[in-house]
Amino acid sequence: MERDVILHKVRTALGRSAGQEPTLPPPARVVIPEAAAEDRVKSFCAALEALAGTALQASSKEEARDYVASLVAGKTAVASNAPFLAECGVTGLAEVRSGINGREELRELCATADFGITSAEYALADTGTLVMLSSPQEARMVSLLPPVHIALLRRERILTGLDELLSLIPLPAEQTSSMVLITGPSRTADIEQILIRGVHGPGQIHVILV
Repeated sequence: MERDVILHKVRTALGRSAGQEPTLPPPARVVIPEAAAEDRVKSFCAALEALAGTALQASSKEEARDYVASLVAGKTAVASNAPFLAECGVTGLAEVRSGINGREELRELCATADFGITSAEYALADTGTLVMLSSPQEARMVSLLPPVHIALLRRERILTGLDELLSLIPLPAEQTSSMVLITGPSRTADIEQILIRGVHGPGQIHVILV
């Protein structure tokens, strides 16, 4: 009885009667602002750095590789199998392990490596967010387990924001088992409202725009 009363009130508020078919939902309101490529780059870098991330605008693939080499020198790193990393020469660095296809081996490497190196499908200029689509080439754990995440991204893959992303990928589940949005280093203030980085993921993030 209580259920019928509640449903009657809901129908009345919606201007519907019992048994009436619901109307179609309104179309999604998607707004994609106009923004020049250079403005997107500047916005992304500013947003990422405001979150304590580091952004580098590399003028060439060689500069991107050299920056990665300076970060991982004398330490250990594991890289995803993204072709763009090989194009930039990152997977050829002595400190970098790549080409790992076995899940258990990859998990062990990611759990012990100092750096995880990936590409990214897109980036969002307004929030400094990386968009990661899980795939055999881009294993999710590479960006999540090591304490430092390095991501290389083509400048033209920077979108204005979430609306533009969803206009390009309206149904992510049809393309990937997991779409992860990474906005700055991992952080939490669950305990006594004290901000701590690196609890649920990398405490540092470097994004190299090529």
